[in-house]
Amino acid sequence: MNNDHAAPEDLAALREAFGVDDGGASALGWEAVRAFEAEHKVVLPEPYRTFVAEISDGSFQGPPEYGLVGLAELPGDWGGDGADRDLGKPFPLTERWLWEEDEGPYEDPDAVIDQVLHHGSIVLGTDGCAMNWHLVVTGPHRGHIWHVTDVGALPFGSEFGYTSSEPGFAGWVRHWAAGKEWFDAVSAE
Repeated sequence: MNNDHAAPEDLAALREAFGVDDGGASALGWEAVRAFEAEHKVVLPEPYRTFVAEISDGSFQGPPEYGLVGLAELPGDWGGDGADRDLGKPFPLTERWLWEEDEGPYEDPDAVIDQVLHHGSIVLGTDGCAMNWHLVVTGPHRGHIWHVTDVGALPFGSEFGYTSSEPGFAGWVRHWAAGKEWFDAVSAE
């Protein structure tokens, strides 16, 4: 997973997966992407960065179930305007946490849950019922995709044991385009 350079084969796979052939008309453009990054004090990970700048800013088709939301948008079921989100603060997790089952090693679990929801990630979209997919933009898991729900959060990518696919935005989209179940591998736990 390369967060700093978009591989041409990843960009081609993203264009194909989303069926985008409008010459960039549905993309934000580099000026808007750089303005977003400056406003939020982040640099988006590749290939997502180039995807929204040159290919498309969201899509009505998946992934996820209800489509890919635009860069500055939140899913319809988000519950709020997102004003309390701070993308420049690091996403706090590096391993799965099911807060419904345990409080984890945290003195104030509710504060960490709030950080998971609001710090260091953009929301890519929803599978409904507050089951959202996040792309981490700040912190040790920058570039990784996380599935964040009302009961916990877990990372996407074969290295974590829940799926057979590559991590990151391109791996996540390829997995969806191949018609695979999101969690198609058994955890090593």
